[in-house]
Amino acid sequence: MHGEDIQFAYGFWGLVVVNVALFVFFILSFLTPIKKREWRSMGVTIAFFVALFTEMYGFPLTIYIFTGILGSKYPALNPFSHASGHLWLTFFGGGAAMMNVIHILSNGLVIIGFAIMWKGWKLIHSAKGELVVTGPYAYVRHPQYSGLFIIMTGMLIQWPTIITALMFPVLIFVYYRLSMREESEIIKLSGDEYKAYMQKTPMFVPKFRRNP
Repeated sequence: MHGEDIQFAYGFWGLVVVNVALFVFFILSFLTPIKKREWRSMGVTIAFFVALFTEMYGFPLTIYIFTGILGSKYPALNPFSHASGHLWLTFFGGGAAMMNVIHILSNGLVIIGFAIMWKGWKLIHSAKGELVVTGPYAYVRHPQYSGLFIIMTGMLIQWPTIITALMFPVLIFVYYRLSMREESEIIKLSGDEYKAYMQKTPMFVPKFRRNP
């Protein structure tokens, strides 16, 4: 049966719970909160994925908002079929070819993000308290947070919603503040060594140097 023949392809709360649980499990595996402020940041992260999968499988709030604003001008005959939930296809067309591109790009970013988080976690735990400046830490000071941002970018590409689009910059700011506090504590322990590392290594986004 084609997606447009489905009257209402939502309300699958079991899928919401399973997908949220899987993503949160893997993120907690590589980014385990310890202090209270870390748990607050993780709470925002969990809220992002709850909002994302709720709209993907549970209740399509973004589609309700768009159909309420656009009315008959909304570019889908059946806005609440699951195919119409892909807003890129609904507003820009492209069919199966665009769908494949979206899934390849978004899934690729999710895999890359988890790989960066895993590598950063592995290096930190094997360092036994020593300053790590190799692997992904040679490019950014907080690769596990960078990996998390990449995962979220991939999911925003795959299933954009109003709420998650608004939450994403807030989440980046939350982790920026957390990183600043973590770094102030590291400086107390490592002193000039970490200050020198900070001067040559960006926080989240690597520098792309041109070859001379």
